[in-house]
Amino acid sequence: MGEETETKPLSPRDIRVSDEDREHVVAVLQKAIGRGLIDLDEFTQRTDTALAARTRGELNAVLADLPGLVHREAAAHAHTFPSAVPPGRRLELTAQYSSISRGGPWRVPPEVIIRNKYGSTKLDFTEAQVESPIVHIELDAKWGSVEVVIPEHAAIDLNAITDIKYGSVNDKTGSDGRPGTPRLVFSGRLKGGSLTIRHPRRFFH
Repeated sequence: MGEETETKPLSPRDIRVSDEDREHVVAVLQKAIGRGLIDLDEFTQRTDTALAARTRGELNAVLADLPGLVHREAAAHAHTFPSAVPPGRRLELTAQYSSISRGGPWRVPPEVIIRNKYGSTKLDFTEAQVESPIVHIELDAKWGSVEVVIPEHAAIDLNAITDIKYGSVNDKTGSDGRPGTPRLVFSGRLKGGSLTIRHPRRFFH
């Protein structure tokens, strides 16, 4: 009667995933479209797989062959999910009923997340130290404003912004669709707010 039963440790791949995990992977797949890594048919197929996934192993399978979008370790062992970017390689800015501003020689990682609710966010990339040629900027803006200032040699990509409701996107740079470095790829959603992208203001003497 006193025998101890050994419990086999649960593999990280077999851990159940939540709706939030699934939605995160769909957002990553949207970024893959923006990069040209997958086409619309592949996106649809992988999204169906992701939404039906029950475990981390099943969920990570749709990202494993996409370079730069998942940890190599996560693809093999799936224990670092849901973060698709290594720690220190993403920046999360949250403005709730307040304002956030970044300017001067600030360091920009490959991924920036803007959570803006009834607030304002301003990012000035004119003197920024950008770590990679492509920067992914994910928007979660509700009833707030986001202003982005880019240098003349930079470019933007707005194709992955999937949800605009009672909001507006104003690109004053005309750089969407042309090559440039760094390239800022925007994704996410904008509800009741505004996204404005412009060049630095010129002062004439």
